[in-house]
This record gives sequence, structure tokens and C-alpha cells, in this order.
Amino acid sequence: MSVPLFATSLDAYQGRIAERLTAVAASGRYILGPEVKAFEKELADYLGVGHAIGVGNGTDALTIALRALGVKAGTEVIVPSFTFYASVEAVLNAGALPVFADVDPATMNVTRQTVQEKLTDDTAAILPVHLFGSPAPVDELCGFGVPVLEDAAQAIGARRGGRRIGSLGHAATFSFFPSKNLGGLGDGGAIVTDDAEVADRVRRLRFHGSTDKVTYTEVGYNSRLDELQAAVLRILLPELDGWNEARRAAARAYEEAGIREYVAPQAIAPGDEPVYHLYVVRSLDPEGLQKRLEAAGIGARGYYRTPVHLQPALAGLGGDRIELPGTMEVARTHLALPMGTQLGRKQVEAVVAACASGST
Repeated sequence: MSVPLFATSLDAYQGRIAERLTAVAASGRYILGPEVKAFEKELADYLGVGHAIGVGNGTDALTIALRALGVKAGTEVIVPSFTFYASVEAVLNAGALPVFADVDPATMNVTRQTVQEKLTDDTAAILPVHLFGSPAPVDELCGFGVPVLEDAAQAIGARRGGRRIGSLGHAATFSFFPSKNLGGLGDGGAIVTDDAEVADRVRRLRFHGSTDKVTYTEVGYNSRLDELQAAVLRILLPELDGWNEARRAAARAYEEAGIREYVAPQAIAPGDEPVYHLYVVRSLDPEGLQKRLEAAGIGARGYYRTPVHLQPALAGLGGDRIELPGTMEVARTHLALPMGTQLGRKQVEAVVAACASGST
């Protein structure tokens, strides 16, 4: 049985999407118009925050949010290395120095202890990542007296302690890249916060550092969520909770099919509600497992085999002189298995059977 790594589809929504896009095209309002304004309100209400500001993409969201929180050149931002490159790239683009915190190999996220070990007088912000849709312990990081910016690109709709991811820290960022749980038809992102001053600065920074197109109070960016993308996201946002529940059902199906006999799924803290952007496991032989799965027609992929601190562009930050044992372990052993809103039980059972085929 062939099983894709991403078992998702927007086919059922194409008619509504086409209708809405046609209406936006005919309206003549393409930049910061009524669709963006409405989507920002709907997203803020969904997350339970005071402000949501649409920007061009998830990476810009991180950079702009860091600056809006007061991160300046010469300061430090604590960030995991086991993450997508953009998490760290944004720190550098904001002028700050990334300081790499280790992760718990089981949860694949930073912990209070690994972050505390990296705190200095120069720490300007902490940037935890809700990796693969699983909540990081943001609540445990907010007591350090340092702004906490949630990188929630992979975790829209997740909850920790009953609260939506994105409402736990001082601000949060989201990506609407097409592969995300809530994805558009291209690039898009958002910054959310309860702090009105932070929100106002985000709005200035996304528009060249201006509020009136005449006076420019700081050097900003040209980074705005398009009306077309906002229109599509307004159609899809009401579907998000149902899609995320379908992903949780697929994760439960993995458990019921006995996946733990062969691999170790990403650990979830009690009470957390992940959204399984990816279904990631650890294996003693991830390369061999991937080959067996692919031979059976099943998609599988390792995502961050080379952690960010070992990427060539960041060699000057310390490279392999930085000791991150948890990061190195999970980078070596992890593998993403099929996941998506349309992943059925029989497909899950086929994946588990392929995992079992190489066990002894």
C-alpha cells in the first residue's frame, strides 16, 4: 500500500477558494485591505489574544517580533538548534546573537533547565519552538524575567494547560506556508500578542517603519500578508480544529497499531494537546527504517539531521565546539512517518507493519 508522507488535500475547498480569489481580484484592494483586517481579527479571536498582525512569511514574523520585543544588536536570544534554520536566521537578522539551548531527546523541545543554563545578563529574549506541533514548556520559561517569543509555525491550534499555543508567551509567530496545518496558497505569516505597544511596533515595522506612509520612525520591512492569502486563510481557519483532530486520531491509530514496539514517538507532556504537524519517532537505525518504508511505498524523512549550529553559514558561532548532547542524539535518531488529515487506519497499519518488518 502506498502511503504519502503528507496525507492532506484541499481539493474539497477549491471551488470556494476560486470564488473568493475572484472577488478579491475584482475588488481592487490588494494590500492591507478588508480581507487582512478580517483575518487578523478572526485569528486573534481563535487564539484568545488581543492582537494578530499579518506579515509576509513566518521568517519575517520572527525577525519583526524579536525587534518589537526590544531585541537589539549585541544582545542574546536563547534558541534551540534542533529546529528549522529560520528560527536562528531570524535572530541574526534582528542583529542579535543566537545562544543554543539543548533539547530533551524525548520531547524534542527545550526545557526550563536547558534554557536556564544559557541565561546571561545579555539575554534579551527566549525563543522556544513548538517542534512538529508539540507544545514547548513556555509557561515554565516566562518566570525568568525575559521576553518569551513562541515560534509556533508548526503548532497552530495546539494547547498547553488548556490555553492555545500562541497565547502563552509575550508574543508568538505563525507561518502559513502551504505545508503547515493552516496553510495558504503561498507564503504568509502572523505575529500575535496581548501587548498593545508590541503590536503597534509590529505594525510599523511590517510597513517600512511607518504608520502614515509619510513619516518613518525606524528602519523596518516591506512584509505584509497579501489580501489574496488572507482571503484563502479565512476560508480554511474554521476547518482547522477538525483537521487537527483528524491528525490526533491518526496518532492514536499509530498507538493502537503498536508503533511503540518498534520506535519511540515524540513524547507529549501530560495535559498537552499537540497538533501533529509531523509524526516524528526515534529509531536506533533511522536510515535503515527509512529504506524499508520507502521500499514498501511509504513516505518517510529525516528533517534536521544537521542541527542549525553545525550549518556552514553559522560556523563562526562555535560549530562542533558547542556541546548539545540531546540535540545531537535526536538529530541522529529521528524520522518523520506519514501524517495528515486524510491518513486512514489501514494506511497507519501498513506503516506499522513496515516498521515491524525489520525488527528482531
